[in-house]
Amino acid sequence: MKLTFESNLSYQQEAIKSITDLFEGQPLEDSLIEFNLKEEGTLDFINGVSNNLILSEEQILANLKGIQSANEISVSKKLDGMHFSIEMETGTGKTYVYLRTIYELNKLYGFKKFVIVVPSVAIREGVLKNLEITHEHFQTLYDNVPINYQVYDGAKPSTLRGFTTNHNIEVLVINIDSFAKDINIINKPNDKLNGQRPVEFIQATHPIVIVDEPQNMETEKRKAAIENLNALCTLRYSATHKNQYNLTYSLNPVKAYDLGLVKQIEVDSIIEENAFNDAFVFVESITATKSKVSAKITINSNDKGGVKKKTLTVNVGDDLYKLSNEREIYADGYIIEEIDATNQCISISNGNLLYKGDTQGGLTYEVMKFQIRKTIEEHLKKEKRLNKSGIKVLSLIFIDKVANYRTYDDSGNPKKGKFAKWFEEIYQEFISKPAFKELDRFSVEETHNGYFSQDNKGKVKDTSGETKADDDTYNLIMKDKEKLLGLENPLRFIFSHSALREGWDNPNVFQICTLNETKSDIKKRQEIGRGLRLAVDQSGKRTYDPNVNQLTVIANESYDDFAKALQKEIEEDCGVSFTGRIKRSIDRTPIKYRKGFEADPRFLEIWEKLKKKTSYRVDYQTDELIVLASKAVKNIPEVKPPSIRSTKVGINMKGEGVTTSYVGEGIETYNRNTWKIPDVLGYIQSKTELTRSTIQDILISSGRIEDVLINPQLFLDFSIQAINRTLNSLMIEGIKYQKIGGAEYEMSLFEAQELDVYLNDFSFKVSDPSKTIYDEFIPLDSGVESQFAKDCETSDQIKFYFKLPTWFKIPTPIGNYNPDWALVFEDDQKIYFVAETKDIGNPQDAYSNLRVKEKMKIDCGKAHFKEFENLEYRVVKKVSELIN
Repeated sequence: MKLTFESNLSYQQEAIKSITDLFEGQPLEDSLIEFNLKEEGTLDFINGVSNNLILSEEQILANLKGIQSANEISVSKKLDGMHFSIEMETGTGKTYVYLRTIYELNKLYGFKKFVIVVPSVAIREGVLKNLEITHEHFQTLYDNVPINYQVYDGAKPSTLRGFTTNHNIEVLVINIDSFAKDINIINKPNDKLNGQRPVEFIQATHPIVIVDEPQNMETEKRKAAIENLNALCTLRYSATHKNQYNLTYSLNPVKAYDLGLVKQIEVDSIIEENAFNDAFVFVESITATKSKVSAKITINSNDKGGVKKKTLTVNVGDDLYKLSNEREIYADGYIIEEIDATNQCISISNGNLLYKGDTQGGLTYEVMKFQIRKTIEEHLKKEKRLNKSGIKVLSLIFIDKVANYRTYDDSGNPKKGKFAKWFEEIYQEFISKPAFKELDRFSVEETHNGYFSQDNKGKVKDTSGETKADDDTYNLIMKDKEKLLGLENPLRFIFSHSALREGWDNPNVFQICTLNETKSDIKKRQEIGRGLRLAVDQSGKRTYDPNVNQLTVIANESYDDFAKALQKEIEEDCGVSFTGRIKRSIDRTPIKYRKGFEADPRFLEIWEKLKKKTSYRVDYQTDELIVLASKAVKNIPEVKPPSIRSTKVGINMKGEGVTTSYVGEGIETYNRNTWKIPDVLGYIQSKTELTRSTIQDILISSGRIEDVLINPQLFLDFSIQAINRTLNSLMIEGIKYQKIGGAEYEMSLFEAQELDVYLNDFSFKVSDPSKTIYDEFIPLDSGVESQFAKDCETSDQIKFYFKLPTWFKIPTPIGNYNPDWALVFEDDQKIYFVAETKDIGNPQDAYSNLRVKEKMKIDCGKAHFKEFENLEYRVVKKVSELIN
């Protein structure tokens, strides 16, 4: 299967626009220059191609302020260099956004040279995979514009010649460690390049540098290395910025979570209780200094409130009996005899040898075994439900020791570790149950596998996640990313080392389990980040159903501890609160329909009236468009001419090195005779799809046409925005709906949608199920909706009501619209309503309190239901407003 990509996701378009709008006013024809890169000792020379920016810093700053204001971000008082930060939560398509931004910057301004700097092997492999799988998608969107992409290879530095000389879009992916040191090949003169340093080929192109995960590149050396690339600007993309230079867009975890752009998170806490009967010892770490060696361990200790776990530092000779406040279980044989820093282990006087990460006593193994059990159970339940919709379910299981999953005998043959044995035993138990028998299509051995790094003999091993030994791991897991999504692929449970933190994820990871000797020390945002992406079906299409997109974290710690840790991380990383947004899996409640509702005459009465599907056509008068659009263009902001800033510095050569000193600066404004005027009508036509004659009439009537001589591109951008706003408004105003033959919503859709939600303060508890289609609860999103449901239930005049399901959608020019309620009202007469509930204050003020897009969709709703007999559409806050 192939992943498909959506080109019209508004939040991604906003992120892209937050960068492209920085260069408003940059003329398309002046964004590239050709140069000669002379090579000594040769008769000919290389013709290079370089990005070229002519906008002044004042203009960039003015554009930045406008972007920040529109995106509700604190407005910068000054420009913090040519570095721009984009904050996007993990799983929301950060890589897609910056790759598409490359195409947009080329389309709008002609820029062609781009460098993507990554901090690790994992992220590099992820970027390459994204370049590969989005290529066809972007080629379709951007008229097959030629593009080359390559990874910098220190063994082949001469390939940078092509990056410099080609006239196509050129994308270079490079790891920060390849050019951050003077000893790197890229920074040293190269004989194959006639003594030139390879980095000079990059510098000469004045590239736009994209920094992926910049928080990993904030050391002075790494910052200096990026600065040395001679970038036109740097674009910094991350979910966890350390420094937010000139922030242009912010999609933090809270926003992404609330907007349904990532999976909802739940935590299944697996913790031991009252397990204080053994002599528990856990070795957390061993530290050696010049004068002594110590170990950090956890034991059970007597306390005022009972026995509690206590973490402490011990030295050779310490007696755990005394340190545990004389717990009897430690009385015989629990003196620390040796602490070995070389082999990272401790010896106890009873003969036990415990290595770092080892545990004796307690229920550690039992907890981990139960975590596997809960992971398998949750997985199979989701698989049974979601496979029907063509959605493959994957579980990711992190382990801290590879040997716990795979070991080797004396002959070097691989054999199963304890985790693999436990897994197969428990999986076999569950798959044999009648409830899951339909899922028993593959052997247990085929359902799981491990992704680990290997040594030079092919044996898997523990690694940090950022070494060359990890290359094969990431390569394998990235290549299998799409393959894993096929229902016919038996692999469903992925075991990997805990070092697999960033750079790999999969949209269909629904369970994440961390099997550690103690609670996970992986950062929570890294842990859940592997499974936050919205799920895809077998056609590669993303699903937005919140009942599908639920990520379950099986944690060996309490729900409260997990939530607090996650909240603290987000507050520290993003400065926002995540309170109340992490849920326990036990709180998930099935929403059931009342048995027999589909035969209820009151339901059938209104359902028969509204079940027909419609299509729309738009109708507007060109003359009216010209009048209104010309007024909008007349009122666009002042079009200012481009300018260039000149900054003069003095070069000082002293004993301590070469320094600069500020001398002065000047600014020069370009007059209107400098600019080559583009095809104004053709350009605006490509953005609006209006005829050239209509566009000409709009521009002439606006009285602003001469502004194109001051700054052509800025005038075009402003004019297109004004025309499109007017056009959308007129299209909605003149929209007409008609029923589509026999097309209608099938009753079976109610049965097909299995609702499984978290109850909140707005969920409505049904007392009288005979008046609705729901058996016990109605899932709602606001206090207004909750009060409306309550009033419907208690009103004698409302005979029947129900919340329209999410699949009941009305097509509109600006996206599908899902109305709120269907009601049967009966007093002296019977009236059938479709109601949209909004917190609008007084009904007279309804429209003034709604956003423009909401108004437009409501207008479409009115036009749609106008085609239905004996059915009234109202926008209200209260039930009482239906009859007036």
